[in-house]
Order: sequence, then structure tokens, then C-alpha cells
Amino acid sequence: MAHFNPDDLIYDWNELKREIAPIHKTFRLVDETLRDGIQSPSVTNPRIEQKLELLHCMEDVGIECADVGLPGAGAQAVADVTRLVTEIRDQKLKIEPNCAARTHLADVQAVIDISQATGRSIEVCAFLGSSPVRQYVENWDVAHMVKLVTAATDLAVRNGLPLSFVTEDTTRAHPETLRSLFKAAIDHGASRLILCDTVGHATPDGLRNLLDFTRGVVAETGAEVQLDWHGHNDRGLSLTLCLWALEFGFDRVHGTCLGVGERVGNASIDQILLNLKLLNVGDRDLHKLRAYVDKVSQYYGVPIPYNYPAFGRDAFRTATGVHAAAIAKAMQQGRKDLADRVYSSVPAADLGCKQVIEIGFYSGKANVVVWLLERGLEATDDRVQAILNRAKAGDMTLVDEQIYDALAAQGLLPAAGAIVG
Repeated sequence: MAHFNPDDLIYDWNELKREIAPIHKTFRLVDETLRDGIQSPSVTNPRIEQKLELLHCMEDVGIECADVGLPGAGAQAVADVTRLVTEIRDQKLKIEPNCAARTHLADVQAVIDISQATGRSIEVCAFLGSSPVRQYVENWDVAHMVKLVTAATDLAVRNGLPLSFVTEDTTRAHPETLRSLFKAAIDHGASRLILCDTVGHATPDGLRNLLDFTRGVVAETGAEVQLDWHGHNDRGLSLTLCLWALEFGFDRVHGTCLGVGERVGNASIDQILLNLKLLNVGDRDLHKLRAYVDKVSQYYGVPIPYNYPAFGRDAFRTATGVHAAAIAKAMQQGRKDLADRVYSSVPAADLGCKQVIEIGFYSGKANVVVWLLERGLEATDDRVQAILNRAKAGDMTLVDEQIYDALAAQGLLPAAGAIVG
């Protein structure tokens, strides 16, 4: 039989008429798990030892930047941020730290103090609500907002730290308000604007309109300013918008592992990484991404949904006869690469995972044969039929104990100690 490359066996409509790579490789990712991620009222704030583990997980999967906290929140936040930045310095990690700060001088000064104490530059991400509804409830006028922005920017720049200006709720803000705030920040030395979909309001059209407007304002200043996209998932569009943001040319996009964050959460950075891999963008090794996702689930107390892409319990698991038969045939040919692709668009092996065939009421002979062979049992007709009879009589996927019980009831198990698995 001819040896085919899996890519030769898949017609990819996603690439039809695409003449250039969809995303330029100069972009970077910002991981907000350690800051925005802990704003969810349902998560546990990890201990500092756990945060250090997560920082190294980010490094392992090639994430370039990490928000390590908001030191203006209090003494514990200062201690954690200081320890995380010290770890980056001492372990010579490539990941670059940034800190969130309100546009309050005390918040910015807290970042400056940690930078000076650790001898490590820290990007200040100073945020300010910008939408009319926020202005109304806070009783702010634009002149007051401009003063907050310029004072915070001046303080960071005067102390040699890069400042990124973050407009909260950018996607619902009035253009003239944004123009005033953007220009004030840029004129006083901000090197980056971070556009935020704080309440998950944007659609792809809204993203493009906002980007075009912002680029126009930046062009008016003549400054070299980079642009970030930070999105939330209230409408279920956050991952899609991050990919569009990269296609449209944003310099960075933000996310959190498992999408942890306030309300329904942020864009899932693990899903961004997965899709970039499938788009052949960059050369990140994602074999350790599973470990990162599992640690966040454990340390934050966030269960991974069973159907969560790539990392949910069912992501590479099937009990359906037709599907299992196709996967089994690929395995019998010694083609684990094809087994990963025949009923999946995501290669499990690239993520340190594997295909799992189980047995349930929709299963066929192939499921049973694979199950038996993986456990060192000969796939005799009697064994296959005994297991299928048990499966068809039930309404759920069987666990191993139930399958062994079905075999034992028919006297079809070998002597004790002979079972593998």
C-alpha cells in the first residue's frame, strides 16, 4: 500500500484561494491567567508556589508575555508579583512580565517599586473605563479622564517603564472619547494601546471598524504605537475574534488558560495556541499544553468540560462503532498519524494525547477488538459477543469494571494475574 502523507488525504477548504499565510509571525501572546483569570468569583486564587508552576508552563508552550498581577490590590499582590518577577529574572525566562494598574499614581508607583526592587523592567498596563455608560455611573468627564491618563503615563515613562494604555470597554466607547484618550496617552509616551472587549460585546465587523478607527488616530499622531486585542467571551466569540485580530494585524492578543475570568471568562489562550498550530503559524511545541491546562483546572478549582476542545475527557474518545472502526483500521495499518485524523481535525499526538476507543450502546465489533487487544486479551468471538451483549443492554458507555464483569460472568477471563491493563 502506498505511504500517504496525511495532508494529501485531506482537502482543506480553509486554505482555498489563500495566497499568503493568514497571520504574520511577528505577533505575540499575552497570558492573563495570573491576573484577569483570578477575577472569576468561582475560582481559587492559587498559592504562590502554584503560580510559579503556571509561569513555567507558559514558558514551556512559548507564550511571550504574562500579566503577573495588579500590585495596587494590596500587600499580598505585591508579594506575589515580586516573587514572580524575581523568578523570571533568576531563571532567565524568556517570558516578559507586565502588571495591570488603574490610572492611579499609587498603582503605577507600585509597579515601579517592584521593578526597581527586582532590577527587571515591567510593562505597565494602565487601564481606564472609556464607555459612556461607565462615564455616566462614575460621573467622569473627558477632561478628567485625560488628566488620569496623562499623569499615569508620565509617571511610568519618567521612571523608565514602558506603558500600555488600556481602554476598558473600548468596543462600546464613543470615537471622540477614544480619540482624546488615545492621543493623550500617545503624546505622553505610551508605546501601546490595548483595545478591550471588556463585556464581550464585539462582532468581527465591530473589531474591524474599531481597528480601522484606531489606526487612523495613531496615524494622526505620527507615533510608532503597537496595538493589542483583549477580549471576553460573553457572546461566545472571543476565540474567533482573537484569530481575526491576528489576521487583521494586531501586534498582540490576550487570553487566559481555560478561559478563566470574570463572568463567562476571557478568550482561551490554550484554544488560541491550538488553532495557531493548526494554521501552521509559528513553531511552538504544544506537547506540554495538556499539563498547563490540567494545572490551571486543579489550582483554580475549575472543572474541564467533558466536551472542551482538545482537553475535555471526550475530545479524543469515541464509543461509536463506525468511528471506532475507521480509527482501528488506521491503527492496524500502523498509521497512528491517520488514526489521529480520520475522525478528528486536531492531531492528538501533537498535544501529548491519544485516541481512545471505548464501548457503549452505539459500539460495534471494532470497539471491542481494540479494547481487548489493548489489554492483552485475545479477541475471540465469544469475548466480543459477551461484551457487545452487555453494551447493547445498557444506555451508557461501559467502564472497564463492567466489561471485565461481563467476561467473568461467561468464564471468559484468563487466570488471575494474566490480564494486562
